[in-house]
Amino acid sequence: MGDTGGQAVSPRQEPTPMPRLALYALAVCVLSVAAAVVSFAQGSWLGIVWVLLAGLTSNMAWYYLRRARAGRAGSGSVTG
Repeated sequence: MGDTGGQAVSPRQEPTPMPRLALYALAVCVLSVAAAVVSFAQGSWLGIVWVLLAGLTSNMAWYYLRRARAGRAGSGSVTG
Protein backbone atom coordinates (compact mmCIF):
# COMPACT_ATOMS: atom_id res chain seq x y z
CA MET A 1 0.00 0.00 0.00
CA GLY A 2 1.22 3.45 -0.78
CA ASP A 3 3.86 2.27 -3.25
CA THR A 4 3.32 4.03 -6.56
CA GLY A 5 6.30 2.44 -8.24
CA GLY A 6 8.17 5.69 -8.72
CA GLN A 7 11.58 6.32 -7.37
CA ALA A 8 12.20 9.01 -4.82
CA VAL A 9 13.93 11.87 -6.57
CA SER A 10 16.12 14.10 -4.48
CA PRO A 11 17.34 17.24 -6.19
CA ARG A 12 21.07 17.67 -6.32
CA GLN A 13 22.15 20.18 -3.75
CA GLU A 14 24.27 22.93 -5.22
CA PRO A 15 26.84 24.62 -2.99
CA THR A 16 25.58 28.01 -1.95
CA PRO A 17 27.83 30.98 -2.63
CA MET A 18 29.62 32.81 0.14
CA PRO A 19 27.56 35.67 1.57
CA ARG A 20 28.29 39.01 -0.02
CA LEU A 21 29.20 40.83 3.21
CA ALA A 22 31.67 38.08 4.10
CA LEU A 23 33.32 38.48 0.70
CA TYR A 24 33.60 42.23 1.13
CA ALA A 25 35.08 41.83 4.61
CA LEU A 26 37.54 39.24 3.33
CA ALA A 27 38.61 41.54 0.49
CA VAL A 28 39.19 44.42 2.91
CA CYS A 29 41.13 42.08 5.18
CA VAL A 30 43.47 41.00 2.38
CA LEU A 31 43.98 44.58 1.23
CA SER A 32 44.70 45.81 4.74
CA VAL A 33 47.27 43.04 5.28
CA ALA A 34 48.98 44.09 2.06
CA ALA A 35 48.89 47.73 3.17
CA ALA A 36 50.38 46.76 6.54
CA VAL A 37 53.23 44.88 4.87
CA VAL A 38 54.01 47.82 2.59
CA SER A 39 53.75 50.27 5.47
CA PHE A 40 56.10 48.30 7.71
CA ALA A 41 58.51 47.74 4.82
CA GLN A 42 58.75 51.51 4.39
CA GLY A 43 59.46 51.92 8.09
CA SER A 44 56.16 53.56 8.97
CA TRP A 45 54.35 52.76 12.19
CA LEU A 46 51.03 53.42 10.45
CA GLY A 47 51.06 49.69 9.67
CA ILE A 48 49.69 49.08 13.17
CA VAL A 49 46.41 50.67 12.08
CA TRP A 50 46.30 48.37 9.06
CA VAL A 51 46.94 45.31 11.24
CA LEU A 52 44.08 46.32 13.54
CA LEU A 53 41.81 46.81 10.53
CA ALA A 54 42.80 43.37 9.23
CA GLY A 55 41.89 41.81 12.57
CA LEU A 56 38.53 43.56 12.65
CA THR A 57 37.58 42.60 9.11
CA SER A 58 38.66 38.98 9.55
CA ASN A 59 36.36 38.75 12.55
CA MET A 60 33.58 40.31 10.50
CA ALA A 61 34.10 37.77 7.72
CA TRP A 62 33.89 34.85 10.18
CA TYR A 63 30.77 36.37 11.77
CA TYR A 64 28.94 36.74 8.47
CA LEU A 65 29.94 33.23 7.38
CA ARG A 66 28.68 31.68 10.62
CA ARG A 67 25.49 33.76 10.44
CA ALA A 68 24.81 32.52 6.91
CA ARG A 69 25.45 28.89 7.88
CA ALA A 70 23.17 29.21 10.90
CA GLY A 71 20.48 30.77 8.70
CA ARG A 72 20.68 27.88 6.23
CA ALA A 73 20.48 25.36 9.05
CA GLY A 74 17.24 26.91 10.23
CA SER A 75 18.40 27.91 13.68
CA GLY A 76 18.34 31.64 14.13
CA SER A 77 21.25 31.51 16.56
CA VAL A 78 24.70 32.76 15.63
CA THR A 79 26.49 31.68 18.79
CA GLY A 80 27.51 28.18 19.68
